[in-house]
Amino acid sequence: MVLTLIIVAAAASFTLATIYNLTKEPIERAREAARQEAISMVLPEFDDLEERSFMPPTGSDSLQFNMAYKDGELVGIAVATYTGMGYSGRIRAMVGFQPDGQIIDVVHLEHAETPGLGDKIEKDKSDWSDQFQGFDPRENTLKVQADGGDIDNITAATITARAYCDAIDRAFQTFKENQASIINMEKE
Repeated sequence: MVLTLIIVAAAASFTLATIYNLTKEPIERAREAARQEAISMVLPEFDDLEERSFMPPTGSDSLQFNMAYKDGELVGIAVATYTGMGYSGRIRAMVGFQPDGQIIDVVHLEHAETPGLGDKIEKDKSDWSDQFQGFDPRENTLKVQADGGDIDNITAATITARAYCDAIDRAFQTFKENQASIINMEKE
């Protein structure tokens, strides 16, 4: 009986390891394609992209900044950001900023929010996230109105709306803290 258990466990381990190795690369390619698509959705047209990491004032993971250039001039910055405040865990988003800090657009990258409620952060489910287009966090507050901010809430999904605002604010605060070095960075 012990020998049978060892054989079954070894076969299952081998099968899982094989499947993992077969799917690892396609999954990474799909993630990178989704990231590239998100960058192109939140930024104006560009011909060169440079990636840097910056540590946010709050949070434990660095944020990926993608500086977009058109004919050598900085036209926008796409920031891959996150929050752990979602109703169902971590929410990841891509935020596009103009060089002055105004938001160009936002798009979600990943979430596990409640279907029909919290998933309204997705552009194909709701136009709720469109209110961030042209939003200037230097002059407005990146919080839901229930918390004294300038962002409309998502009906029955306040936690998700707060979390999404937190992710976008984390990106803005990190951008603001590093804005001078980002704007004055020489392209490599």
